[in-house]
Amino acid sequence: MTTSLPPIQMIDSDQSLLRLVERLANEALIAVDTESNSLYAYYERVCLIQISTQTGDWVIDPLALDDLSPLGTIFADPHIEKVFHAAEYDLMCLKRDYEFIFLNLFDTMVTARILGRKAIGLGSLLEDYFDLHMDKRFQKANWSERPLPKDMLRYAQKDTHYLPALRDKLYEELVGRGLLEEALDVFATFAALTPPAASTRHFNPDEVWNMPAARRLNRRQMGALREIAILREEIAQTKDVPPFKVMLDETMVILAESAPQHPRDLSKVRGVTRWISGRYAEDTIAAITRGLNSPPTRRPPPAAQDDALTQTRYNALREWRRKLADARGVESDVIIPKDILLTIARLAPDTREGLAMITTMGAWKRERYGAEIIEVLASVAPPPTPKPKRRRKSTLPKQDT
Repeated sequence: MTTSLPPIQMIDSDQSLLRLVERLANEALIAVDTESNSLYAYYERVCLIQISTQTGDWVIDPLALDDLSPLGTIFADPHIEKVFHAAEYDLMCLKRDYEFIFLNLFDTMVTARILGRKAIGLGSLLEDYFDLHMDKRFQKANWSERPLPKDMLRYAQKDTHYLPALRDKLYEELVGRGLLEEALDVFATFAALTPPAASTRHFNPDEVWNMPAARRLNRRQMGALREIAILREEIAQTKDVPPFKVMLDETMVILAESAPQHPRDLSKVRGVTRWISGRYAEDTIAAITRGLNSPPTRRPPPAAQDDALTQTRYNALREWRRKLADARGVESDVIIPKDILLTIARLAPDTREGLAMITTMGAWKRERYGAEIIEVLASVAPPPTPKPKRRRKSTLPKQDT
């Protein structure tokens, strides 16, 4: 494998994208990666799409294009293998922003985990296989800025340039150890993932109760913290920035605890940004006051807990999974992820047909582990039903009526 990089071919017009799609249609394999602006926007979006083949590297600028739909024909083509490293996040972003469909995937990070490798980052794998050292300077860069400096573009190019060669090395190991079918089954589950809508973002003000620093607050102060969190979310959405750019969690706790009463006092609080001490000073004081004067807030009730039998099943399945993972030399979730294991414990299927209802498990895992899972579930005896207490006969004399 040559370590020299070819020139970057920028795709920043609809015409150049069509030419690229025409060329890629003849490829058997392409490497894909994305760069997003999650650290710089309230609603993140894909800002770059990198594609490499054995003979060239392209960087697509979605912010400069009117229509990326032609690229969808490449991603959905089952005859073209799409190679990613840590595909899940990239797939979710591309599906969310462009509704692409993906078929025929290969994930180098997932493969490394299935092979039992401990260091699974792209940099570690390239160093181990090719003695290449990756530059990590731009891992937290703002990819929505334009124009992008040449060194940032070169960084983005490297994320896909070496993937085809790395894929070939890992593929050989999968085949040699009889693990290819397992890997392909996992890749297929990634391809079927459904992303959240682009305009949705999870926010629950009651989650302030989960902040470690909030443990020192009383119930009135927790009310203030809740109102501050709501204000922070509103400001973040208005300014199109992540909430932590408006205020850190620790700063919110300090404000709720110290309860400044005048806008001028905000600048004295550690961690308060210029937005909060300036334009939103009065809103912040109003939020604190509103929270303190509201009825004392209570911790939300905990989420419903699984019953004792489900927990017993889950523990038995975990122990079974741990032994398998130790024998193979892999992490436990390579055998079966935690969320799927918990679903199995809750549904407790007693046949392969019942297990097939858990579609996220994948056909290979169901075939390989199905009989053992059913056996483990059958070995878990339900707790004995408590006998009804017998009423004791009264020893008091009967009253005459």
